[in-house]
Amino acid sequence: MGSGSSTQHHFAFQNAEKAFKAAALIQRWYRRYVARLEMRRHCTWSIFQSIEYAGQQDQVKLHNFFSYLVDHFTPSSHNERDFLNRMFTEERSPQDSEMEKSSDYESIEVPDSYTGPRLSFPLLPDHATALVEAFRLKQRLHARYVLNLLHEARRHLVQLPNISRLSTCYSEEITVCGDLHGQLDDLIFIFYKNGLPSPERAYVFNGDFVDRGKDSIEILMILFAFMLVYPKEFHLNRGNHEDHMVNLRYGFTKEVMQKYKIHGKKILKILQDVFCLLPLATLVDEKVLILHGGVSDTTDLELLAKLDRHKIVSTLRCKTRKENKKQAEEKGKNNQMSSAGRPSPWFLPQSRSLPSSPLHPSAHKAARAGRSSSVPCSIAPDPKELSRQVRRSVDLELERCRRQAGFPAIEEKEEPVPSASEAEERLEPTQEEWRQVVDILWSDPMAQEGCKANTVRGGGCYFGPNVTERLLQKYSLQFLIRSHECKPEGYEFCHNRKVLTIFSASNYYEVGSNRGAYVKLGPALTPHIVQFQANKATHKLTMRQRISRVEASALRALREKLFAHSSDLLVEFKKHDKDKTGLVTLSDWAAAVESVLHLGLPWRMLRPQLVNSSTDNMLEYKSWLENLAKEKLSHENIQSSLLETLYRNRSNLETIFRIIDSDHSGFISLDEFRQTWKLFSSHMNIDITDDCICDLARSIDFNKDGHIDINEFLEAFRLVEQSCSEGDASDCPRTTNTNSSACSSPGAH
Repeated sequence: MGSGSSTQHHFAFQNAEKAFKAAALIQRWYRRYVARLEMRRHCTWSIFQSIEYAGQQDQVKLHNFFSYLVDHFTPSSHNERDFLNRMFTEERSPQDSEMEKSSDYESIEVPDSYTGPRLSFPLLPDHATALVEAFRLKQRLHARYVLNLLHEARRHLVQLPNISRLSTCYSEEITVCGDLHGQLDDLIFIFYKNGLPSPERAYVFNGDFVDRGKDSIEILMILFAFMLVYPKEFHLNRGNHEDHMVNLRYGFTKEVMQKYKIHGKKILKILQDVFCLLPLATLVDEKVLILHGGVSDTTDLELLAKLDRHKIVSTLRCKTRKENKKQAEEKGKNNQMSSAGRPSPWFLPQSRSLPSSPLHPSAHKAARAGRSSSVPCSIAPDPKELSRQVRRSVDLELERCRRQAGFPAIEEKEEPVPSASEAEERLEPTQEEWRQVVDILWSDPMAQEGCKANTVRGGGCYFGPNVTERLLQKYSLQFLIRSHECKPEGYEFCHNRKVLTIFSASNYYEVGSNRGAYVKLGPALTPHIVQFQANKATHKLTMRQRISRVEASALRALREKLFAHSSDLLVEFKKHDKDKTGLVTLSDWAAAVESVLHLGLPWRMLRPQLVNSSTDNMLEYKSWLENLAKEKLSHENIQSSLLETLYRNRSNLETIFRIIDSDHSGFISLDEFRQTWKLFSSHMNIDITDDCICDLARSIDFNKDGHIDINEFLEAFRLVEQSCSEGDASDCPRTTNTNSSACSSPGAH
């Protein structure tokens, strides 16, 4: 009996031992499996981010190139000067603003057949809610209502301070959302899950509402509508994509022109004004600072609070082009003459130095003293009258102070008319003001101490934990909330949990690539983070399926990047192949690829996905490049070298096309082509007559309709590249190298 019981215990012990070993084996296998998936996910993430930031660098370089041309070109006529003004800054005149104010939307009729949402002002909560529902059903808002809403938004924004203030005393909670990038599904999901804006539920949207996604204009309409309905509870911060120059490359300009073909130019013009007027940051309970990008070691919140943000038209370009002395004198003479029919002189400032709330009470007086008291013509019924009233009030205040101090009264004198150069200087931001705004819109945190230039993006800086700590101590803050960077989980803490990144566009790179998130702040200011996936399809996929899908998309994008630089890669491979065997080691392959693309990727880890076969740790690089070409040639019936050039330059070419198309018509007119060619010929010291330029334009206009569209522009580029490859390269202009060489000019850095 005892023997049988002992045997049973022995078998039970053996079974338990096997079960424990099996469990440990399964656990070890699972951890290894998850680690491999995590490694694949991390590599995929690095690919997407590296390619994204490389595109931003290209944008900055391209803009610097055109800026350099413009700054070193002296226009010979009013037409040329007007074209240059339109190229980078829609020059605002008081007359234009007054005209737009009365006619932009009032003259547009809404047909009876229109079935979309209708708006009446002042807006009510039902209007904003109906707008959300209409856009969810894929309805489009009529251009009249778009322009009307933008005018009202501009009227409201111009009254706001640079740094908005919110208090948890008046709302149950404050919800902070990050980048949306035109993804309407994410915005609707946030409202569905968290609730619509209300007096009890305040929202802060932290910039980057537009670009990349297909519903940017709809997102803007919803955000502006709720901002007008709940002006005290609904706040918007400016992001680096609320910039008309950035929009040229990343899709928003194209989206507006496609959806509103007739009135798109008007919409884009007023949007440029609206973007400039968006507040720069939000402060919650004087303890939590919310801004889009980050800070630097020179960030001065008091300076940010009192600068005129309307001057910062684009963070890609510090100043609008300065006129030469002769032109400035010419303008001064013209504007001192009788101005019958003109609402106000040209030298009146176009924007007010916006009211602000400095972080310390002691700074309030200084901020007021340091500001001009000008009023924007776009919202004033009579700029002359307002200017006179402000001047009179200042004189009265000075006279009162003199009397109190015992000084004798002085006679009133007529205010001298400022010179053209002084007025122009007043309309431009200083280098310091511009740098302050660039830093808070473009910067990213880093783990290392200190502050250094953000060479990955091409703008802003990297700031370390010590920079964050110094800023928090200086202004008695608890922590920062920023956006600007896509994170796999939708959020990320860094700098000892003193910096929180929130990103609200789920599936940003690909379906399943990342979650979206938003953060809720109560009276205790403890961040409560909510994650979400707006796309229902992602819930049906396993983790492995999601990673495999995203990985395939990332590798496809990376192969396109490699193919676009095939010629450069071949040159680099030949440097490593000193014996001309046609083979390179895999280590040399990784070094060569990095030296050409500069993406900072783990190439050795990615090698199995990018290199199909290798013998004895050696790679036949010519056949590898041919395989890359075959993948693209199977989809495009174009010669390999030409296709490579188009893949490499298409984004830049499309951006150049939109820069030249300064009136956003979707076509390059003969005049726009002629003015641009004069820029290039001046830069390259080429003497060319107007007749030759016209002949060149006609040769590009393949369908002879008098305009050059984007397809004709790309086709002309392809034909030039083809003729260069077929003939002697020394006799042909190297179109692909012009951009890079020009970008390295003194004005490009």
